[in-house]
Amino acid sequence: MDSEISQKLINTFMQFRKTGWHTKKIAGCNPSEFKLLIVIKKGMNEGTEAMKVSEISQKLQVTPPTVTQLINVLEKDGLVERTIDPKDRRAVKIRLTEQGLEVTLKAKQAFRETFLGLIDHLGEEDSHKLAELLEKVNEYFLNESKREGKA
Repeated sequence: MDSEISQKLINTFMQFRKTGWHTKKIAGCNPSEFKLLIVIKKGMNEGTEAMKVSEISQKLQVTPPTVTQLINVLEKDGLVERTIDPKDRRAVKIRLTEQGLEVTLKAKQAFRETFLGLIDHLGEEDSHKLAELLEKVNEYFLNESKREGKA
């Protein structure tokens, strides 16, 4: 019975991957770009107008060159801009443009609507159960990573 359940879980996780829901564009942004915009927006909400690449890198848990590549794309699209830090002229800070702020708000709303649709589909009770189960799944995989020395 355990191997049957194990296989069902494996198949279900593989089906998620096949749907491509985790790679779909949100308000014209791919998921990595969306995450970067959200990090900068969150910094703005916390009183930081602009952020260094190293700060963004740390929050996203990716390398600074990865962040720089994303910033290049977003800057070309007019969503972020680089500014020189007046306190340290060697430091470059990244901030959202007006257009970037609008796209971020639209993307957040689209993301929220997707999950509201899921709640409508599942119902409130099953949605709560799913959230609780996914928290447990996340906890399990975090602990697995720690045991393997990867976290």
